[in-house]
Amino acid sequence: MGIFGKLFEKKECSVCGGEIGLLGNRKLEDGNLCKNCAAKLSPWFSDRRQSTVAEIQEQLAYREANQEKVSAFHPTRILGERTKMLMDEDAGLFMVTSARNWDEANPDVLAFSDVTGCKLDIDESKTEIEYEDKDGERKSFNPRRYAYSYNFYIVINVNNPYFSEIRFQLNSSAVDNDEETLLDGPDAMRRPRGGLRGGFGGMRGGSLTSNAEEVRASVEYRQYEEMGREIRDALLQVRQQAREEAAAAAAPKAAVTCPYCGATTTPDASGCCEFCGGAVNG
Repeated sequence: MGIFGKLFEKKECSVCGGEIGLLGNRKLEDGNLCKNCAAKLSPWFSDRRQSTVAEIQEQLAYREANQEKVSAFHPTRILGERTKMLMDEDAGLFMVTSARNWDEANPDVLAFSDVTGCKLDIDESKTEIEYEDKDGERKSFNPRRYAYSYNFYIVINVNNPYFSEIRFQLNSSAVDNDEETLLDGPDAMRRPRGGLRGGFGGMRGGSLTSNAEEVRASVEYRQYEEMGREIRDALLQVRQQAREEAAAAAAPKAAVTCPYCGATTTPDASGCCEFCGGAVNG
């Protein structure tokens, strides 16, 4: 069979057995995966090409069981804007999703105790501000000028067999004060596209080279920075509580003297005397 014959050869999904269309194949380490089966995998999973058919089958079983957790999920706290972190504090669970229909999206439901770390990641980038000369060519200012923009991400590290990181963006568009990056001439003053600010007030060191400090002082920047810190702090707090409770439950209970019957007893899970059932302080 020639190269073109192999290209158009029909393939079969190694998981469900269905026929895979020409552009629908998702390669596995030892087989093929159709796009329908691939869509059922966790959105945080990124090692498909290095996964075996058996490993994909295991994950799909995990995802099917996760569907029941989604149906039983009752959020008590929701943080975020476009993509949200939803917390079921009564059950000690959380999930991250931008979907309105949870049952259809099937976001991974994780325990607070699964969290190993969480941080706010602020990504800074800069674009040179240039001007057009009389011939319509782009030229650099001397000294060069730069417009800064920022994107805000939450990075949650988790203990999960299929992924170790949940990373999602808080802002839907870059925070940049709508800075113009192509001016009309060498003497043109910087003008944000919104037309709300003029001049170079707030520039670093009073120079004309950067708007970074101005953008970082903006309401929009502070809004997303506060949102990110709130999500991070909330998740780290409930994680710590979950770990302290688990440690307390696993700790061996010391024998105490029951104030009711006088017996030396090891309190049960409810903190009661194993002989008379009285509440033991100890």
